[in-house]
Amino acid sequence: MTLLLDGEQVRGKGLKVTANLRIESDDLSGQTSNTDSAHKGFKPKTLTVSLLIRFADAAQLRSLMSLAEATEGGSQLKTYRIVNDTAAAFGVRQVQFSDGVSAREDDSLAAWRVQFTLAEKLSNPERVEKRRAGNAVTTQSAPGQAVAGSSAGSGAATEPAQELTGFEATLKKLDDWLA
Repeated sequence: MTLLLDGEQVRGKGLKVTANLRIESDDLSGQTSNTDSAHKGFKPKTLTVSLLIRFADAAQLRSLMSLAEATEGGSQLKTYRIVNDTAAAFGVRQVQFSDGVSAREDDSLAAWRVQFTLAEKLSNPERVEKRRAGNAVTTQSAPGQAVAGSSAGSGAATEPAQELTGFEATLKKLDDWLA
């Protein structure tokens, strides 16, 4: 099996990719034996990759580390286009490194056992959520008049009104009309 990140092949022996989809939910049973739960959405899919890199092929591990440490503008982790059969079957197209990269020496072979996690970026549920219209915000108001800026009962003169810009005046007219 092959794994390509932006066209660069991740090299190693015994490459295994494990895909995972986490579904968030909350228990609604409280102190009862009810089995109701609240669906809280799908979390980004993750791909856990494990492989073996021989000590003689240390350049392959350095290449993998440079992929993991790559950043884009604003020091954000680099997003890669992925080519892999398991990723394609899960519908994963773009990934970022997450949860670190580990390399430990094998007990019997002169090699490193390398493991890392790739998290999906710009998933289909995320795109759908961005396109969905947001909930309208409703404002609340109480009956009566607004409290003025001066302290009550002090008899102090109110501050002179500030001159409003054209835009602020328009907003004030709209605010008065809505009230």
